[in-house]
Amino acid sequence: MSFFKKLVDSIAGKTEAVTQKFKEGLSKTRSAFVERVEDLILRRKKIDEEFYEELEEILIGADVGINTVVKLIDELRAEVRKRKIEQAAELQPILSEKLVGLLKSEQNTGIARAESGLTVILVVGVNGVGKTTTIGKLAHRYKQQGLDVLLAAGDTFRAAAIDQLEIWGKRVGVDVIKQQPGSDPAAVMFDAIQAAKTRKADILICDTAGRLQTKSNLMDELNKIYRVIGREIPGAPHEVLLVIDANTGQNALNQAKMFGEKTGVTGLVLTKLDSTAKGGIVIAIRQELDLPVKLVGLGEKMDDLQDFDSEQFVHALFSGLIASSEGQDQSAE
Repeated sequence: MSFFKKLVDSIAGKTEAVTQKFKEGLSKTRSAFVERVEDLILRRKKIDEEFYEELEEILIGADVGINTVVKLIDELRAEVRKRKIEQAAELQPILSEKLVGLLKSEQNTGIARAESGLTVILVVGVNGVGKTTTIGKLAHRYKQQGLDVLLAAGDTFRAAAIDQLEIWGKRVGVDVIKQQPGSDPAAVMFDAIQAAKTRKADILICDTAGRLQTKSNLMDELNKIYRVIGREIPGAPHEVLLVIDANTGQNALNQAKMFGEKTGVTGLVLTKLDSTAKGGIVIAIRQELDLPVKLVGLGEKMDDLQDFDSEQFVHALFSGLIASSEGQDQSAE
């Protein structure tokens, strides 16, 4: 039986289309991380101190995070002693199981919705991480579900941000509520909520400014927006999604900490995962912050914003090893 049989079985029932997107989107991380693990296992064969040290370097290189790596290596050592494992190849399924465990969350990883009436989603994050693209793709997703969607151009600091949101609005066929550049973002949110109520919209997705050079002012501004939304719609915003760029590695973790402490973030969107070899940052974020990763960007296409699934994430990373392991099993029969 394949070492990965348990992992494969646990993912049974997932749609092949989504699994394929994860495979394609994580190809760079797979090359930098899993293929190096495979090479390590083939070269060393035996589990010794040098094996652990090299595995540690690979994990840190994939931006899994030092604290998480130390914890993971300690757990692997314990499993090796417990199961009396000597061959490095036998560590492959244990490593995959441990990674799934590190990524799993007891929290709901789906996007929250209001029980009735308007759902308000506040999107935050620094400039350049893909906030506007995420908002556009999220709006497209809801439109495809037959929902009535509005966008609020709350990043009034940059005229370009308003223009970019309008371009996405036209592209996906949703209206954008805006004011002039330099306007009070909280006033834009107020107008957007009134418009959404009047039109009986289902979803209101709100953009916000992301300039770090005025960090304290930015946080005050976000808190004001949060209060205005909550005053107009009790219980809102129903989601505060922090968008971070996977390419920034450990800096993404720092951004998550900063925003998470100040703005009531409920979940993370990790963009550009397809263009980085540092996909291990997903594991670091999950371990070091009490925040679930809810969405991941796996490409440029409209439907490449995917729900995050820990088992599919690990399955996509280890897919090549799973296939080769199964092939070896069949040839041995």
